[in-house]
Amino acid sequence: MTTEEKLKHFLDTCMENVRMRSSRMLDEYTSALEKSFEDHKRDARHRTQLQIRQETERIERDINRQVSAGQLEIRRLLGRRQEELKEQLFAKLKERLDDFVKTPEYEKLLERQIQNAIDFAKGQAVLIYLDPSDKDKADGFAARYPKADFKLSSYSFFGGTRAVIPSHNVLIDNSFKTRLAEAKESFHFERRES
Repeated sequence: MTTEEKLKHFLDTCMENVRMRSSRMLDEYTSALEKSFEDHKRDARHRTQLQIRQETERIERDINRQVSAGQLEIRRLLGRRQEELKEQLFAKLKERLDDFVKTPEYEKLLERQIQNAIDFAKGQAVLIYLDPSDKDKADGFAARYPKADFKLSSYSFFGGTRAVIPSHNVLIDNSFKTRLAEAKESFHFERRES
């Protein structure tokens, strides 16, 4: 082999060696880049999923807060409306009581209340207070029930009676005002399930 052929052979061998090394380096570099790219994609997906989860939780908290505020406002409105209806109901009831005190049944009710107070006193002194609007009935009751003292109240209690048995320190309050107040205090609307 001539020197030129040797040089050419040397050059070809060197070039082949460089190409192989370069190809191997390129493959390793490409493989490393692909691995790095996959790692980057995996991290990016993980960060995205985490961000989506956090944002979803934040939105759910905001929605829950808004729902709670809405429910609270609805309860407030419902409470106000129920209070208005309750006031209307008891105003109507007061009107009906005003009508009732003008009937003969009202006088019968007063007689039962007076008799019950006298029976409860068991012979002890009884002071029966009548509403000022029942002034016209006081003399008749005093004549029919001599065991009781009758007195007109200094203020109106819408009807009914109040009886005091001093020896027992007992007040029997059958006044419409007290009964209305008790009914109003214990009154509540019932929820119906639909």
